[in-house]
Amino acid sequence: MPQFSDLTLLLIQARDTPEMEHQEQQCFIERSGIAPHQLRSLNVVRDSLDEQQLADADALLIGGAGEYSAWHDYAWMNGLLYLIQQSYKEKLPTFGSCWGHQLMARALGGEVAYDHERVEFGCCEVQLTEAGREDPLFGTFPTVFRANMGHRDRVIRLPQGAVELARNETQPNEAFRMHDAPFYGTQFHSELDAERERERLIAYRAHYIRELGSEELFQDVLDDLAETSEVDSLISDFLHHWVVVPAE
Repeated sequence: MPQFSDLTLLLIQARDTPEMEHQEQQCFIERSGIAPHQLRSLNVVRDSLDEQQLADADALLIGGAGEYSAWHDYAWMNGLLYLIQQSYKEKLPTFGSCWGHQLMARALGGEVAYDHERVEFGCCEVQLTEAGREDPLFGTFPTVFRANMGHRDRVIRLPQGAVELARNETQPNEAFRMHDAPFYGTQFHSELDAERERERLIAYRAHYIRELGSEELFQDVLDDLAETSEVDSLISDFLHHWVVVPAE
């Protein structure tokens, strides 16, 4: 049976600075429970896209994006959406966090929109749906749990065949999966604990202050950060359930 030490993961990123590119890689390594050499990264801002890049990967991870949006048509967007569609077609286990969650929804026919009125930053409560309570990954979660957020765009319509797993008081589709493939997306940052969330917020401080409207509100977000223990093992559990165990 394959072990975690055998896995090769491909991480798709959209980061402008080496510091944040590396920070995100470290976050996924920590939450996946793998060694650094097991992670390959593809930064769409810099690297070319080719579906052959999926061939040697046991799973695809899609991270955040700094100031890039999942609804905007950048020069590389069509190629990226095609890559995600191929991953789904091949049933390659895929996990998207925040921007990745939005991209997965868009690639498969859902809809993403900018929604300034319902931005979420910092630590927020999320509630499982009935389907989430029965899901193999989320079924062990409490009905209400806290997760780290940092988004202004959101999924306003899920793709056909998607199952909503979590929502909260301000918006639906906080997590979803496709019913016929190991495709999971979380609007919250499953790769971030409180310390890593603080790093991310501070790195994009000016951007978040613009979205929130004041330095004081930004500081309130920092002060409210808390550990999100339920989410800590979500990515590694995903790998165990959909990559390691099925290959027995």
